[in-house]
Amino acid sequence: MVLIDGRHLSLEDAWRVVAGAEVALSPKALARVSRSRDLVEQMIARGDTVYGVTTGFGHLAQVKVSSEDAAALQEDLVRSHAAGVGPDLPTAVVRGMLLLRLSALARGNSGVRPIVLERLIAFLNAGLHPCIPSQGSVGASGDLAPLAHLAAALIGEGEAEMGGVRAPVSTHLATLGLPPLALAAKEGLALTNGTQLMASLGLVAWHQARAQLQAAAFVAALTFQALGGISSAYDQDLLAARPHHGALAVGAEMRRLLEGSALMTTAGERRVQDAYSLRCIPQVHGAVLDAFRHVESILLIEVNAATDNPLVFAERQEVISGGNFHGQPLAIALDYLAIALTELGSISERRTERLVNPALSGLPAFLSDQPGLQSGLMLAQYTAAALVSENKTLAHPASVDTIPTSANQEDFVSMGAWAGLKLSRVVENLWQVLAAEALCARRAVAMVGKDGLSAETAPFFRGLEEALPAEPTLLAQQLYASADFLRTWFGGQGT
Repeated sequence: MVLIDGRHLSLEDAWRVVAGAEVALSPKALARVSRSRDLVEQMIARGDTVYGVTTGFGHLAQVKVSSEDAAALQEDLVRSHAAGVGPDLPTAVVRGMLLLRLSALARGNSGVRPIVLERLIAFLNAGLHPCIPSQGSVGASGDLAPLAHLAAALIGEGEAEMGGVRAPVSTHLATLGLPPLALAAKEGLALTNGTQLMASLGLVAWHQARAQLQAAAFVAALTFQALGGISSAYDQDLLAARPHHGALAVGAEMRRLLEGSALMTTAGERRVQDAYSLRCIPQVHGAVLDAFRHVESILLIEVNAATDNPLVFAERQEVISGGNFHGQPLAIALDYLAIALTELGSISERRTERLVNPALSGLPAFLSDQPGLQSGLMLAQYTAAALVSENKTLAHPASVDTIPTSANQEDFVSMGAWAGLKLSRVVENLWQVLAAEALCARRAVAMVGKDGLSAETAPFFRGLEEALPAEPTLLAQQLYASADFLRTWFGGQGT
């Protein structure tokens, strides 16, 4: 059980909920929510002009709406904004959206009734997941269309999945004995205005990228040993002369993984220096690690933030309009992570090429037992090259684009949702790129002598060997099995 208070949610606990853990609301959060709702009710009773409560939305903010129509305004907002198209989002991303919307409301700045949070909790704990189209957000007034589809499910409209069954939301609500939620003033706006799609995509990518950084180190260590790498390039004093945090951490990890290996060489024994894809692992992987840590810090702020508009400050007796819904902080961070992970795949593919190229490895061509008669792992490098090229295109930043919306009231948008969706594709491709290197490194190590492996990498090598299907088989099956092994070994399951 994860306790939600809107202010102290860790990324680890957030991932636990995405993976299926149940949630509850802290008493302090409930008290804050109730106080902010009381202020909204007072302002409605006084007839105050409050954006999105007694006015229209966006360009229509100047249109006054009577207090009698306040509830109808919210339901119309949900229906009119549920305009998403395209494939549905994965369950993990939908659970992340439900959780992060709950966390945002739990800060007590959104002016909604406690029942709204209770209903989000009910969806999460019952495993009731709205079917939310993946396309349609420009990431400025938040993820309006995707969040409107989430809000539509709360009021009993649209479709949802529960227990593997897709059906109208109303059918699932009846099964759970829950009536559709009747929205009150401010609540439709509070549910649809925010960055929860972007943040959820980032959370899922964060979980995968953390595992991929670990996987890349182990796979690179296998390749390094198969090719007789020169470990002095990872010397602590050498790396400390240019003390980037990531490079120091990766260098220390590589020294740990390679300690005691009988397969490494010294400078001048076979060659004076290794190629960059071996020698510069601390600098390249380390830069990716530094980028990852920066994105992690942005996500940690975001999962504990109030991102709708206007925000309610009960202690000041004020409702203030602003731009906390704008996705730019996330959009740039998600683009940054996509670029970094693309580089992690690019250097992995270069190591795969060194493994299968006899002119570079000194091993049989394409690691084939019978070169010529058999093509060996030639096409593993082709697949890795294709995916790396795709990732380079996907790494083009979405956050530098903008198309004005809402009659130019929303005249600068972040395109953060697209940044997150692209990042998801980069992450999936990277698993297969690393799997290709792992497959080739495993074959190469078997050729040079697995008994010489370091104590840290020997169990990983054995696990990989056991996970691969017996040959002969389609090379694709080998690649998929390698990727599945990496996900399992490093905890990267769950997408």
